[in-house]
Amino acid sequence: MKILLLNPNTSAAMTERMAAAAVAALAPDVRVTALTAVRGLPYIASRAEAQLAGAAVLETLAEHQAGHDAAVIAAFGDPGLVAARELFDLPVVGMAEAAMLTACMLGQRFSIVTFSRKLLPWYEDAVHQAGLHARCAGLVAAEGEFRSVTEVQHELESEIVALAARAAENGADAVILAGAPLTGLALRVRDLVPVPLVDPLAAALGQAQGLVRMGARPPASGRFARPGPKPATGLSPALAAWIEHREGEAG
Repeated sequence: MKILLLNPNTSAAMTERMAAAAVAALAPDVRVTALTAVRGLPYIASRAEAQLAGAAVLETLAEHQAGHDAAVIAAFGDPGLVAARELFDLPVVGMAEAAMLTACMLGQRFSIVTFSRKLLPWYEDAVHQAGLHARCAGLVAAEGEFRSVTEVQHELESEIVALAARAAENGADAVILAGAPLTGLALRVRDLVPVPLVDPLAAALGQAQGLVRMGARPPASGRFARPGPKPATGLSPALAAWIEHREGEAG
């Protein structure tokens, strides 16, 4: 099995960290192709930035989907997720949705802890998009300053752990440590919080593997059936070819 891991951020260091962390979540017969966005932002922190990242996700999928069984969008707000599911035939999993669905299997209510208040409006939108606002006990973010987004989990570790523990005290049955820069932190600090911690990347990879093994097929009708061909102007060659149903010319 081959899974495409798409980092919609332009940080190659973040991609390398996620690729290394992915190993623990993969079955022995699964391989990951990790790709970094070639345009956009070092990390996504707003709805506008998410729109730009979503376009990059579609371009990257069109170019690199061939030979892969599933794809994971490796940014917590799931930029481009709905559009990618509508457009492409392979299963596409988003880290936010996967983490929330996993948390719902661990308890009745979950909380989301992240590293910056700037992320909260976008993450709130992700909760509503998944239809899980009734299961969400709250979203909180660290107040501390950090120097490097790639090192933020180490710089703010103590505060993030304290917020997770407080979320448990306030009724969360599971806590999601949200944001690609926090990948791997849940495993490292899980013994310091009295409820299960969910790592969004591990959740997304687990669900992607499950969808492939259950033989999920692309829909031929309904809300996520692939749109019919349409002339495309100014798009990347691979994405234009896929939208125009010229599959042999896409990636």
